[in-house]
Amino acid sequence: MTTINNYVLALGMLLLANGISAQEAQETLSLSVLDAQNYAVEYNRSVKAAQLDIEIAKKVVMETTAIGLPQFSITANYQHIFIVPELSFPVSGFTNDPLTPDAPVEGFQQFESVGGLYQYLYSGPGIPLGTKDNTTFNFTLSQLIFSGEYIVGLQAARIFKEVSEKAYVKSELTTKESVASSYYLVLVVNENLRVLKSSVELMDKTYTEIEQMNLQGFVEDTDVDQLRINKSNLQNLIQSLEGQQKVAEKLLKFQLGVDFSRELVLTDNLGDIINSGNFQYLFPGDFSVGSSIDYRIMENQVELQMANLRRAKSMFLPSLAGFYQHQEMTNTPALNFQPKDVMGLTMSLPILTSGQRLSKVSQGKLNLEKANLSKDMVEQSIILEYETARNAYQTAYLNYTNNKESLTLSEKIYNKSIIKFKEGVMSSLELTQSQSQYLTAESNYYNSIISLLQAKAKMERILATN
Repeated sequence: MTTINNYVLALGMLLLANGISAQEAQETLSLSVLDAQNYAVEYNRSVKAAQLDIEIAKKVVMETTAIGLPQFSITANYQHIFIVPELSFPVSGFTNDPLTPDAPVEGFQQFESVGGLYQYLYSGPGIPLGTKDNTTFNFTLSQLIFSGEYIVGLQAARIFKEVSEKAYVKSELTTKESVASSYYLVLVVNENLRVLKSSVELMDKTYTEIEQMNLQGFVEDTDVDQLRINKSNLQNLIQSLEGQQKVAEKLLKFQLGVDFSRELVLTDNLGDIINSGNFQYLFPGDFSVGSSIDYRIMENQVELQMANLRRAKSMFLPSLAGFYQHQEMTNTPALNFQPKDVMGLTMSLPILTSGQRLSKVSQGKLNLEKANLSKDMVEQSIILEYETARNAYQTAYLNYTNNKESLTLSEKIYNKSIIKFKEGVMSSLELTQSQSQYLTAESNYYNSIISLLQAKAKMERILATN
């Protein structure tokens, strides 16, 4: 009974946890532009991937560093000899240690000689020069003492880590720009929809009034039909914008790294965003190419190529390593001259490589020259991007102010046209033309807002210093 109760309790806790998780997944997410950018830096998948690249680079540095640290290894070698060779002629000699076998061997004599040495004499049956089955264990401790290639490789690994860190910064800046642009797009579409729906309400009211006037014989059927067409066109435009609204919201959620089903509330006001800080990029300001993240990444690329060149040159230098080795056997032969403990140094110096090293040095020089050219190109492209973005911002701001004025005038003309149409002074065709002019001005106005805000987000990304 206790087991059943525990199972029910565990199941209930699991369902409760799942319910809480589902509740969190459906929780409304309210964000300002700045909040959305910071949220994306934490949860955007591209930024997360860039963070993983930094961790990978750290592991590469650790891996490269470990090459120069002490290395310890154990090897085991098993061998089976089908026919063990024997030493069948008389053998004599001297040794520091006694060689008396564990069991008496016929014809084997050993006695202490002068100077503490042991003399052995064997004239009996052949002495086996091995064992039928044997396993040898080698314990080896090694340490790299000097290697120019290792030193340069360690420097290159650290530069690679710096490149990964700067790539993360670039991914962060790019993500912030994309999130801001999508955020602005959603606000603009929402505002456009609000205005158009308000226009539909006004159109419905006008249509009802004109329909009543038609029933009373004051206006013709064609006027009513024309208004119905205008109303239908306006509703189609709203449906199109509603589709764009859904796509824009999903794009923003994708960039934020949240589920599409989660409700998102944008807390910033479009008017406040437009009115704040729209003059800061209108005039030339201080801009340093060296502060650009792309330029700093290219500087690291040049450093990497310099490290590769030093690595190619270091291959002309010798490498030196020390080692200590201890050996154990499961079955020691009667006569074993293999030392148990060995310590030594290993030096490697390639003398003749048929031009391979010289070719690698030449490649390193060419790659370094190529990296410097790329750096110069990036420097010029950054300056060009800044000038283009600033000009685009100035143009977008000018278009915004012009379109804002045009919208105000078009709306004024359209409202007066409706009054004149109701009074019978204006035809339905003229009213349609006035409405078309107003809708065009409205579309141009909101498109200019999007262009202005996206140009602003781009300028913020270009001028960002980290």
